[in-house]
Amino acid sequence: MPTPIQQPSQLFTAIATTLRNTAALNLNVGNHDDFTAPGEQAWVLIDFDRNASGVRAADGRIAHVMTVSLQVVPALAATAFAACDLIAVLKNLITDNRWSLPGDQCDLPMNIDGLPSLLIRTEQPYKTWTLSFNQTLYLGPTLLDDPLGIPKFARTWEVSNIDDPDQYTTLEA
Repeated sequence: MPTPIQQPSQLFTAIATTLRNTAALNLNVGNHDDFTAPGEQAWVLIDFDRNASGVRAADGRIAHVMTVSLQVVPALAATAFAACDLIAVLKNLITDNRWSLPGDQCDLPMNIDGLPSLLIRTEQPYKTWTLSFNQTLYLGPTLLDDPLGIPKFARTWEVSNIDDPDQYTTLEA
């Protein structure tokens, strides 16, 4: 069983681990601070562009719609289209991937889009491609349990205030 997600940075770590462990890709993986210059292997630079609100999960966890970008810097000896080709491979990997995170806390990626881009380091521009997508994480405690861990419920037609926890009753097994 996957470890529960506690914070958004775990998505970064899970994506990086998956990319590094996919032997067929043979990539350097990191963030923009890790990159200094192209080398013998292509680079994939992972970044979070946004953390937006989403619809709560069925269990009440708060939704974090993460906009993730993977910027591909081709290897020095690569052709001009190498980054575009690698984006296609990454798109196939990303589709339907939860990065070994719990399915009830990590939705499938949505809005996958690849575009040509430019990376500038020390006045040196590098032609790159960026693959971006949204992935929703559900973080925090569930609303199904009170602090004691006893599931409770209430029917709107039986209580005067659905937001009053004292009007909830214990869920029977």
